[in-house]
Amino acid sequence: MELSSRGCLTPLSRLDTSLRCASYKALSEPYRQHAAPCASQHISRESGDFAVPRPHAALSLKQLRRSASFQGGLSLAASAASVDVTASMDFSSSLYIDFDNESDSESTVVTITGPDQHNLLLRITGALNSLGLSVKSASISVSEDSTVFDVFRVVNSADQKIPDSEWEDVRGSVLRMLAGSSSRSSKPAIFGAAPAPDDGGPRRPLGSAREGDAVALEVAAAEMAQAAAALVAIERTIMSATERGADPTALAAKETERAEAAAQLERRMAAMEAVLAARRMPVAEAKPEAARGPGADLRFQAGGATASGPALGNGYEIILQGFNWESHRHKWYQTLKEQASMIAKAGFTSVWLPPPSDSVSPQGYLPRDLWSLNSAYGSEGELRELLRELKDHELKAVADIVINHRCAHFQDEEGRWNKYGGRLPWGTKAICCNNATFGGTGNHKTGEDYVAAPNIDHTQEFVRRDITKWLKLLRSIGFDGFRFDFVKGYSGEFVKEYLDATVPELAFGEFWDTCEYTDGVLNYNQDSHRQRTVNWCDRTGGTSAAFDFTTKGILQEAMGRGEYWRLIDSQGRPPGLLGMWPSRAVSFIENHDTGSTLNHWPFPAEHLHAGYCYIITHPGSPCIFYDHFVADGLGQTIRELVTIRQKMRIHCRSKVVIQKATSDVYAASIDNRVAMKVGPGDWSPAMVNLQVGQKEWLLRCSGPQFAVWEAVH
Repeated sequence: MELSSRGCLTPLSRLDTSLRCASYKALSEPYRQHAAPCASQHISRESGDFAVPRPHAALSLKQLRRSASFQGGLSLAASAASVDVTASMDFSSSLYIDFDNESDSESTVVTITGPDQHNLLLRITGALNSLGLSVKSASISVSEDSTVFDVFRVVNSADQKIPDSEWEDVRGSVLRMLAGSSSRSSKPAIFGAAPAPDDGGPRRPLGSAREGDAVALEVAAAEMAQAAAALVAIERTIMSATERGADPTALAAKETERAEAAAQLERRMAAMEAVLAARRMPVAEAKPEAARGPGADLRFQAGGATASGPALGNGYEIILQGFNWESHRHKWYQTLKEQASMIAKAGFTSVWLPPPSDSVSPQGYLPRDLWSLNSAYGSEGELRELLRELKDHELKAVADIVINHRCAHFQDEEGRWNKYGGRLPWGTKAICCNNATFGGTGNHKTGEDYVAAPNIDHTQEFVRRDITKWLKLLRSIGFDGFRFDFVKGYSGEFVKEYLDATVPELAFGEFWDTCEYTDGVLNYNQDSHRQRTVNWCDRTGGTSAAFDFTTKGILQEAMGRGEYWRLIDSQGRPPGLLGMWPSRAVSFIENHDTGSTLNHWPFPAEHLHAGYCYIITHPGSPCIFYDHFVADGLGQTIRELVTIRQKMRIHCRSKVVIQKATSDVYAASIDNRVAMKVGPGDWSPAMVNLQVGQKEWLLRCSGPQFAVWEAVH
């Protein structure tokens, strides 16, 4: 936007003016129901709307491009000598504040003239707001000698004009606030300590600012202000309609509009938060370990964790989820056995298999007789043949371990399913006592309740002993690793015990926690969300990794909404678990729950290629969904990206340097060997002259809104 020739602000599509101008079209535009349009509000000598009195001594009519005052208005001037405005504003002449209650039927017109200063308009508005005065609209103009002429239409908290008797107090209060105002926070004067120099602390050097920082801030501020004004306008309409006793149906429709406007404001606030985080970001490379959960590495060093080493194998794991929600409808073990060679040639190191035991549900997630390995996917014999085939192709087999809950074989006298049969004939003591539906008499649950089945009490020694024996059986028939289902249901300490006893080559858990939202919009900052996953991994002593649901949530929001600024956190790291603890992060785009035929949280289909580009080129251990691997087109993209990851030796702890993260593009370099970008925006390492000691950059893979380059050294 910019100032038009008449002094009003033009639409938001023209974003080449200062932030000072950017906010005020947005603030005034939604109030057209309360005030005339900005252009018609402009006060000119020819309009006849207002008579023009004598000019101020400090501001001649000739100096202003557009000049006006108000008939009957009271001129209240304060010189820099009488009020120490120069202490913070450095005024070279008087600042004038005029009030007028006659020219506008609904509001007090406040006119402010004086030398222009950075953020003057915003500071004046803040001062008025702090006095309980609402700015209904504003128009501005600037003379050739940088003298401002700002016109506000203001009402008090009762939505009425400011009484004449209060003008003097308002004028004095505003001037005092301007004289002492600063956007910087105050510092405490600690008794007995030398006062800290008030130098504002470390500042990011201008030369380190990324290209477009100023424009990004300007756009974010303008869009946020516009969204805020739109929400306020709707809320005022609702309040007015409520007072008039409007039809409930009409009010409900307006409430729907309000909810959507609130969500839009939250989205714009998230964008502003990201822009400000980028401007505060330290220039030095961010270390992923800086925000990691405490203790895990210390326990490793003390020998308190499993001897299997890293929770994700050798750190170069590329996992295939080898099933979907409908795989049980086929002879699945036989299908995977036939595909083992293809899977290995594609570059995968591990295959995650479905739950192996007898189950009430054909998918296997309501297990009943753990020791019975005959399931809807095939017989125990077919499972053993599959495991041997995978091993022949040097593929690790990962079992899906469902031990948060177990379905019973029989009902008790009250009709509750809590009597077990098979190899593990447990009683109600094995069921948590807060699982009331099933009549459990065990201890209280150590995690969240799973309402569909009896929740297993892992605090019972006999339960842990039986589960450990079963896990050892799985290891003995050829399973190399474990994927633990619904680990929010029981403490990570029990997972550590099971892993210490069975020593698998890799282990990871499904800690599926809801991301942080406000007004239905994903928050920019998801630190608390990923920290909860870090905490769970830490409770396992670092012996288990976890699926990176934080990255999935942020990535699909960023790509689906064109908000690639989400892909960098406030410290310059990737914003998911792989930015905090990459060696314990299993990144993924989709699984049998989020996608497949369930579609509980699907990734936007048009961005699948770019999504896989991100997780396969980044640290952590990528897990590829079976449906995507065998899909035409997408499957080929995945194969090419996996080839690049293996050739360039990208691993779970690889170093990422984020080069750019704006609305339309995200770019990063990995281990000084690979560069990548996703999003519709234009970027390449050659374009920005990215130097990592290479002779040249070669494009190795590209597709819809993604590209990957190799640094040739």
